[in-house]
Amino acid sequence: MIELARPRRFRWGFALLGALLLVLILWLVFGKQKPAKTTKVPTVAVAAAKAVVQDVPVSVTAIGSALPWQGVLIRTQVNGKLLRVPVKEGSYVTAGALLAEVDSAPYRAVLLQAQGALKRDEALLENARLDLKRFVTLAAQDSIALQQRDTQIALVKQDEGVVMTDKGTVAAAQVNVDYCRITSPVTGRVGVRLVDPGNIVSTSDTTGLLIVNQISPIAVTFTIPEGDFERLSQVSDGFTRPLTTQAFGQETGAELGSGELSIADNHVDQTTGMVLMKARFPNPSRSLWPSQFVNVKLTLNTLQHVTTIPAAAVNQGPKGAFVYLVGADHKAVQRPVTVTVTQDDLAVIKSGVSPGDTVVTDGQLSLKPGSVVSIHQPSTDKKTAA
Repeated sequence: MIELARPRRFRWGFALLGALLLVLILWLVFGKQKPAKTTKVPTVAVAAAKAVVQDVPVSVTAIGSALPWQGVLIRTQVNGKLLRVPVKEGSYVTAGALLAEVDSAPYRAVLLQAQGALKRDEALLENARLDLKRFVTLAAQDSIALQQRDTQIALVKQDEGVVMTDKGTVAAAQVNVDYCRITSPVTGRVGVRLVDPGNIVSTSDTTGLLIVNQISPIAVTFTIPEGDFERLSQVSDGFTRPLTTQAFGQETGAELGSGELSIADNHVDQTTGMVLMKARFPNPSRSLWPSQFVNVKLTLNTLQHVTTIPAAAVNQGPKGAFVYLVGADHKAVQRPVTVTVTQDDLAVIKSGVSPGDTVVTDGQLSLKPGSVVSIHQPSTDKKTAA
């Protein structure tokens, strides 16, 4: 009997051990699992702005340079010694003001000779005419041969030709005398003197004596692409109506003056596809200076009461332009938009955004539809003047 009871106890022992192992395994698998945590959706910090309705001036910008409305290189038209340059460097002169004077003594001597020859030949002509009157009378009385009268007629015409030549010589000599006094052809500002008095000047000199630039008014020239040229031509009725033009300093950005565009070149440069334009600026304060580089802005028209958003809010995707709107639940919504025109830092929206909508202007790269956003306007550091 003892032999039969021992195996039965072993079987119960193994069964109990297996049950304990099973409980241990179940505890290890399920007992240590922690309750699932709810993951918090990350918030994306963005900058935003509201769409507003306003008037937007549409303009064309370009880089240009100021040029004198009239710039004259003063050169001598006669050879000789430069006696004086009475005008001061950097001064303003009016048209007709004396700029320089060349020694006129040799030319006055030539003029005097020409005037003497003229008087002599005029006297010979007068004598020939008196003889002709007598010959005409005698020929009518049949007192002389008609050939003698005709010869005298020819002599009078010959003397008239000589007198006419003498008058031309006198006029040419007078022109040279007048050229010895060099006057300003325009009203403007005198530049640096290029030749000092005492030097011999010649008509072959290409350097010139000085330069006079008219800077009130002044011209600003610039080039624009063909596309902008077509727009300008349309709004100006073929450049028959002046367009308001503004010039700004390239360094400071300050407005240097306002003028009118009224001149367009008569061809398109085939190598660059650009058209040369010229605007006239009154320049009363002389803030524009010849050869100065400026930024040019031409106002084409003004769009009235249009919906605008910052241009930084517009993104480009495979399907076109879109923006991220911030909804009432602070979630980002991707919205396709149609942009009419982008002017400076503003985008004029035709469809897709309504006035009052909040659009994301910075931080779009971190967004996707449904992202939770927090709006933080960029801070501007205040700089104290040194």
